[in-house]
Amino acid sequence: MMSNSLKLGFIGLGIMGSPMAGQLIKSGHQVFIHTRSKVPAELLDTSATVCSSPKEVAQQADIIFTMVPDTPDVEKVLFSESGVASGLGKGKIVVDMSSISPIATKEFAKRINELGCEYLDAPVSGGEVGAKNATLSIMVGGNESTFNTVKPVFELMGKNINLVGANGDGQTAKVANQIIVALNIEAVAEALLFASKAGADPAKVRQALMGGFAGSKILEVHGERMVKRTFDPGFRIELHQKDLNLALSSARALGVSLPNTANAQELFNACSAHGGKAWDHSAMVKALEKLANFEVGQQAQM
Repeated sequence: MMSNSLKLGFIGLGIMGSPMAGQLIKSGHQVFIHTRSKVPAELLDTSATVCSSPKEVAQQADIIFTMVPDTPDVEKVLFSESGVASGLGKGKIVVDMSSISPIATKEFAKRINELGCEYLDAPVSGGEVGAKNATLSIMVGGNESTFNTVKPVFELMGKNINLVGANGDGQTAKVANQIIVALNIEAVAEALLFASKAGADPAKVRQALMGGFAGSKILEVHGERMVKRTFDPGFRIELHQKDLNLALSSARALGVSLPNTANAQELFNACSAHGGKAWDHSAMVKALEKLANFEVGQQAQM
């Protein structure tokens, strides 16, 4: 059991950050929160203390979590004039749970370490559902003793929690995760589109495939979204585009070819061109539907 005296900070209260911060608040710890837009209503009526800047969060909390969209956002939250770094005292821990560049992460960690503080990169997988149910997978890069200190707090937000290696390795694992997710979405989309155009009921095909070797979380969750046409974002296409950009730029630097990752990115780009940046990433199926001039669930004209 953890003592209820832990002082935790959480910066970034979007689709993912808000329920993640909510889990920490429910645990009974003192939580200090900040976000660049309005604090979500569900967090206003809690015991959390709203702070006016990342600096104020860092001054109040011993462990500071950040959950923001992209690399420049993390840099701004950490190192701007009123950023986290300006409010840190020796021995505090900064935990970035955003999905950002592994290379930049190593540099951020070095700068935080130079202030006498520890740094973990701890990106997550599991989407909004995982955040709300505290079942996120958390991939961590950093010092083992720091990881062990923070692990009980991670356990309030997730289930599958792994120390992957040094700073930056958590982000590398997340990029790998996003490659697999994108390619699985593409595979499920192709399969359901094929089945539907062939005249089969895609909902029944999905159900039949669930118990076999093709069964996956993507087929279960996103396959259902494709069949039911529910594309409100759990994870926005523009965020997955950002992650695949990280994969492709890192691959270029490493001299590695990722041909199917590039193809998945092009399909996301097509969705974006049709106004779909804010669609859920399962809506990649719409790009394939445009190519086929046919929608999953549409009655096939045989």
